[in-house]
Amino acid sequence: MLKEIHHATDDKMNKTINVFKKELASLRAGRANSQVLDRITVEYYGVPTPINQLGNISIPEPRLLLISLWDSKLISEVEKAIQKSDVGINPSNDGKVIRLIFPELTEERRRDLMKTVHKKGEDAKISVRSIRREANEQLKKLKKDSIITEDEIKKAEEDIQKITDEHTKNIEGIILEKEKEMMEV
Repeated sequence: MLKEIHHATDDKMNKTINVFKKELASLRAGRANSQVLDRITVEYYGVPTPINQLGNISIPEPRLLLISLWDSKLISEVEKAIQKSDVGINPSNDGKVIRLIFPELTEERRRDLMKTVHKKGEDAKISVRSIRREANEQLKKLKKDSIITEDEIKKAEEDIQKITDEHTKNIEGIILEKEKEMMEV
């Protein structure tokens, strides 16, 4: 029973970190990154379809993203979707491909992005701590029902705290990595 709680807690915390990584990947950091388009969808035969499923996305230069659509009739639709999104880049096309040129980040914009990164990191840490609290509550319920002893609950709580510390440290590392990437000129 304790191993199941331990495993479920670790699994939930790993999922939290994966969500955090995806959120950070969608932040524009001055260099071309195809993941900024992941959340943008376009109506394609009545179905909202992600841009990455409508064509090839390539990065020929560090600040340039090329979108080659399989159906060239969609170029204007994709351009409109990108303009409406929160990406903050104006697309241009030559009738065959869409170009997204990522501008240099200003110092002010870098600071704003860092605040966003730290806020998302803090949210991820809060989620991890919430998962720890849920696991500890499950342990207390087991003790209350006399399924485990006081010593077992102490050991299990220490193990859960170790997992929590490990995942929190992982989140800190991800934040530092993103910070380093954003401060690169």
